[in-house]
Formats: sequence, structure tokens, C-alpha cells
Amino acid sequence: MTTADHLAVWQRVRETVAWRDVVAHPDAPVPAVRDGFTAFACAPAGGDPRRSNRLLSAYRDVRREAAADADLTLDLLARWNGISRGVPDAAFREAAAYAKNGRERYGLHADTEQRFVACLAQTADRAVPVTARAARAYLDVAFFHPFDDGNARLAGLVLQFVLLREGIELDEVAPILTTVRRADDADGAADLARLVHGIAAATRRRRLRAHG
Repeated sequence: MTTADHLAVWQRVRETVAWRDVVAHPDAPVPAVRDGFTAFACAPAGGDPRRSNRLLSAYRDVRREAAADADLTLDLLARWNGISRGVPDAAFREAAAYAKNGRERYGLHADTEQRFVACLAQTADRAVPVTARAARAYLDVAFFHPFDDGNARLAGLVLQFVLLREGIELDEVAPILTTVRRADDADGAADLARLVHGIAAATRRRRLRAHG
């Protein structure tokens, strides 16, 4: 099992990505012909319908909070994590976490929670294109790994929240949510921002075509 601290690696990589410049500010709002996240949550054949229903319940709450222009806080994430997992209380993890069959380890230090909260606050910085902020927030959740379980689902919910808060819907999310991301991959982080941006632009085009 790895001994490297991939959270520390991610925090260094995060500072090397030109988030302000990797994509342009998208045209907004971006309404979608269909809700890609709902379609994704309902898609797995043979999956646990209870898991899908919990994820959709959390997503409904995400949409409500985004419509209210809420701040992205750790309390909100804890609520969405708890809803999606079906647990009453979700607290920030109290030990190192592992992912990818132990290939990545995310350390825990005295200031880990504080650093994560600071990253969440950066999702409101409109000097950075929202599609880049959404991608960065997705990776922050993946690599800070704030809860004992359900972080992949939570990362997708957070990405949706950041976009929806600024009126951007996606009609397709599977390419975003099904690709494995590495904490040490700066190019991959930038590519994720480009992917989110590209899907938002394609969603807008498809909506315009559908409505003449």
C-alpha cells in the first residue's frame, strides 16, 4: 500500500493549474434539453435502486440550494453526503483515507479541514470561469476525500452545484463522472476543466437546435 500523501500532492498540483485561463468564461445561462445528472443516476442496469433514489434526493437538495445562491459550505456537503449514503450524520474523516485499491492515500493533518473549507470558498470566485471552478471543486472533493464514504458521489453533486448556481446545466455527465482522476496529474486537471466547458457548450448548442 502506498505511503505517499496524495492529498499533499494534489494541493501542490492544484496551484500549478492556470484555472483562470484554461477555459473562457462560458455563455450563461445554459439550459439543457434533459438533465444529464438525473439520467446518469438512473442509468446503471442492475444497480441498487435505493442507492439511485438516495443520490437523486441529494441532487434535488443540490438544485434547491443552487437556486437559492447558497454558499458552498462543509455543512452542505455533509448533508448531501449523508443523504446520498442514507446515514443520519456525516462528519469529516478522522484518519487517513485510501482510494484506487490503496494506490492513493490522502493524509490527515491538523489543518486539513480548514484547507478544504478554504477551497470550497474559492468556488465563488467569479474571476475564474465557472466551468473551471466546477472541475477544481470536483477534484478537491475527490482528493481531500472529506468523508469516510461516498466521496465520488459527492464530487459529482458538488460539480453540479457550482454550475447550477450560475445557471449552467449539463445534458451529459458520464464522461466527467466515470473517468479515473489522479492527484498528481496537472494536465488531467486542466483537461477536466476543458471537458466540463465543452459539455456545457455542447449542451447549449443542442438546446438551441431543439428549440429552433
